[in-house]
Amino acid sequence: RSISVSLMIYIITRTYISNAYPIFAQQGYENPREATGRIVCANCHLANKLVDIEVPQAVLPDTVFEAVVRIPYDMQLKQVLANGKKGALNVGAVLILPEGFELAPTDRISPEMKEKIGNLSFQSYRPTKKNILVIGPVPGQKYSEITFPILSPDPATKKDVHFLKYPIYVGGNRGRGQIYPDGSKSNNTVYNATAAGIVNKIIRKEKGGYEITIADASDGRQVVDIIPPGPELLVSEGECIKLD
Repeated sequence: RSISVSLMIYIITRTYISNAYPIFAQQGYENPREATGRIVCANCHLANKLVDIEVPQAVLPDTVFEAVVRIPYDMQLKQVLANGKKGALNVGAVLILPEGFELAPTDRISPEMKEKIGNLSFQSYRPTKKNILVIGPVPGQKYSEITFPILSPDPATKKDVHFLKYPIYVGGNRGRGQIYPDGSKSNNTVYNATAAGIVNKIIRKEKGGYEITIADASDGRQVVDIIPPGPELLVSEGECIKLD
C-alpha cells in the first residue's frame, strides 16, 4: 500500500527587486503557515510570483523520495543589496509536509539524489516540527531548483500515520524583501516624501543614501527625510513635491 500525497501550493515570492528569507521567519513565527493559509514569507516579500513543486503522486511507507521546488526568474535581474549596491538574487523556500514526514537521514539518501541536492543544508523550522523544512538564502543562479530529500513515515511503526491523501504546502522567494521581520523597511522598497513642499536641500551621505530637507508647504517647517543606500533618487533641489 502507498501513501498518496496531494499538493496545495502557496506561492509567496519576490520577482525582480528584492532581507527576509525563510530561515529568518523562524525568529518571528511559531508556524510558517497562517490560519488564512498564507505563508509568512508574504509579510516581508510584498509581491508574488509562482513557484513549482514536483513530488510523486504516491509513495511507499518508510521510503526516501524527492520534493523538487523550482523558483524560476530572469537570471539577468539584479537586486538591491543591504549596502546599496546591485547584486545577484538569492532564493529560499519553506516546505510544509504532513505530520510524520521529515528530512531524510544522510545515510538513506542515494548518491544520485545527493548530486541533485549539492551543497544545500536544510533545517527543520522548529526542533519539534520536523515536518516543516526551510532553506535559504542560497544563490539563485545555482539553486533556482531545490531538491528536498524526504522520508515518508511507516504506519506499521507510527500508529498515528495512515494510508491517506495528505496535502503539502510550499512557499518560495526570490531576492530580498521590502520589510524586515521587525516591521521596519529595508532599502529595497519605495520611500515617499513625508511632507509636501519645496525640496530645500539634498545631502548625499558618505556611506550612501540621502538626507533630504523639505520646506513643508502648510507651515514652513523643515522636514528631514532619510533615504538609505539603494533607492534611486527621483527629486532635485528646488523641486516642488506633493503627497500622493
